[in-house]
Amino acid sequence: MSVRVLLGDEAVALAAVHAGITAAYAYPGTPSTEILEFILQDERDAAASGRASPHAAWCANEKTAYEAALGVSIAGRRSLVAMKHVGLNVAADPFINSALVAIHGGLVVAVADDPGMHSSQNEQDSRVLADFARVMCLEPRDQQQAYDMTREAFDLSERFGIPVMIRLVTRLAHSRASVQLADPLPQKPLAKRDTCGDDWILLPSIARRRWRDLLDRQPAFLEYTETSRFNDLRLRDRELGVITAGIAGNYYAENAPDLGTKPSWLHIGAYPIPVDRVRRLAAHVRRLLIIEDGYPFLERALRSVLPPPLDIRGRESGDLPLDGELTPDTVRRALGLPAREHQSAPVRVPGRPPQLCAGCPHIDTFEALQLALDGAAGPGARRPGIVTSDIGCYTLAALPPLRAVESCVCMGASIGMARGASEAGVRPAVAVIGDSTFLHSGVTPLMDAIASDADMTLIIADNEVVAMTGAQPTLLPSSRLHPLVLGLGVDPAHCHLIDVHPRRKAENAAIIRRELEHHGLSVIIAARPCIEAARARKAAARQTEAATV
Repeated sequence: MSVRVLLGDEAVALAAVHAGITAAYAYPGTPSTEILEFILQDERDAAASGRASPHAAWCANEKTAYEAALGVSIAGRRSLVAMKHVGLNVAADPFINSALVAIHGGLVVAVADDPGMHSSQNEQDSRVLADFARVMCLEPRDQQQAYDMTREAFDLSERFGIPVMIRLVTRLAHSRASVQLADPLPQKPLAKRDTCGDDWILLPSIARRRWRDLLDRQPAFLEYTETSRFNDLRLRDRELGVITAGIAGNYYAENAPDLGTKPSWLHIGAYPIPVDRVRRLAAHVRRLLIIEDGYPFLERALRSVLPPPLDIRGRESGDLPLDGELTPDTVRRALGLPAREHQSAPVRVPGRPPQLCAGCPHIDTFEALQLALDGAAGPGARRPGIVTSDIGCYTLAALPPLRAVESCVCMGASIGMARGASEAGVRPAVAVIGDSTFLHSGVTPLMDAIASDADMTLIIADNEVVAMTGAQPTLLPSSRLHPLVLGLGVDPAHCHLIDVHPRRKAENAAIIRRELEHHGLSVIIAARPCIEAARARKAAARQTEAATV
């Protein structure tokens, strides 16, 4: 067995490769992006050395990625699909329905949650959706468990005929540790099972039967988690019992030596909740402290199954913060321990709010838009209308010095919101969306706007990459976005492809102003490559040239 130093994301990725996956799919989203990036790099390295490797691909969105993984599964082969927590919302339809089909090849969905919202709109807890779908969820405590759990998840998926979730959090996904590796398995052969009959056809009569079957299998899932090595119960002191989940187990273990006694401890890493182990702990102690990173998922669930006299503490009780990610210090306070003495005074670093990269081409896009809006308002008048924005680095245009956009809700919402605002009487109504986000979730709301000829202007800020998550390539190059928009039915007279450049700012502002004055739908594709991606390509080209000389 060899050892490698891996990110939590990389441990999941390598475990999937070693588990014999045939394919992996994802849409980039921090903190899950590195999972597929690792497998893509493995695919490139394998091609260079002549060895076999899984296929890996970025997809238009999380829903299409999940459905591709389902296609691998129905063919009897193993697949991994990766996404961040809000991406699971996009994939919720196939995810929840796939719990009802007869999973043949192992299907694992790796979801990276973001407590504290380091790079996300919310800090939702994916354990809730796993519970809602009635499937198993494994929550690693460290990078070693991320590797071990992912490998075991494929076995569980095939054993119980369900998709299995691996739930990571940012702190684990993006930190490194040594991981002991096991021998890799070969890929499974193509084996579309003829005996599965109609178990993949979710017509109501079949779905009702499959739903009943899923419910009937719940005791078997629970039997597994009650005996799982990832759910560890240690009965000690009878006063305090501690229940930890995932990475929170590390924070407790770090502080436990400073306690005068050894509390009884149950660590949970496999769901459904091992109720019998919880009850054994509850019967042994007078009070419980529940430490979990994310929602008070365990705390809420256990209040309904444990006797009322038992004192249960956690996030909801206020002993731990209700929001944000846990830290060793917040856990320390919940345990009643004094704060650690710092050896040196904390360094006070001035705040540095995020901003668009210096030289970002879409600074010019927003400045041209502002010029157009100022022209529409007239001298000295307040800027009219509304500018809805979307998920991407261009959302930073909401901050000083630009202050150019007024909303950011979810992928693709800018277009639907601008349409709704226009139909409520706002004029001009402008939506700004990136090229990758447009392909992810913007095409369908644009079709709505086309159908109603909404009185709005859509600006697609096209920089050829998924810039915010590391410059992954978009599915369609700039040259194909314009024909796509025209093919949807946008009037060619009001569909423009403009070159974003400081020298063309006045010219571009004039085009935008004319479309703001147009009563009806207009689309402007503002195209210029991401400056950071362009620099990286030039650096790579120089390295290649130097290597060949």
